[in-house]
Amino acid sequence: MPGQTPPKGAPRPLKMAALSRHQPFTFLLEPDAAARADLAEDLGITQVRKLRFSGELIPEGRADWLLRADLGATVVQPCVVTLAPVTTRIDDRITRRFLARWVDPEVGSETEMPQDDTIEPLPEELDLARVMAEALALALPDYPRAAGAELGEVVYTEPGAEPLTEERVKPFAALAKLKDGERE
Repeated sequence: MPGQTPPKGAPRPLKMAALSRHQPFTFLLEPDAAARADLAEDLGITQVRKLRFSGELIPEGRADWLLRADLGATVVQPCVVTLAPVTTRIDDRITRRFLARWVDPEVGSETEMPQDDTIEPLPEELDLARVMAEALALALPDYPRAAGAELGEVVYTEPGAEPLTEERVKPFAALAKLKDGERE
């Protein structure tokens, strides 16, 4: 990809005013093991095995910027049922529009959310590592489940009483039993 490339090493926030308005700014972030471990801890997951965030910032109009990037990651999270490790591969396309003429809604006023959820105010400095972490957080499975893991039915009751199960609580369970009995 033609354009500017940030220096190797720990990414620093980009000063947006210092970027050329005549060509895209290309970037590649591949955090090392220590940075991935810190990110996993921040996200509350077990591990970030691989992480790659690459793309470009493209000038739009007189002052706005478009970020297009690919996020690739392999993460490990605990299963919500068994707590066994669940490995997930994430491949996501990220788009953000940074607008110079962004107007924050007034505090206390009623405003509608914009239809385009990729729009953000143009910052003085753009932290690509933060954008990457946010994109990864949004891409994580909400309820990772190990293969074959199922929620069992838990039944509580007083000693000597008949347990109240999901089948007994369903309003049409008795009708279904009658209907099945008629067929026999």
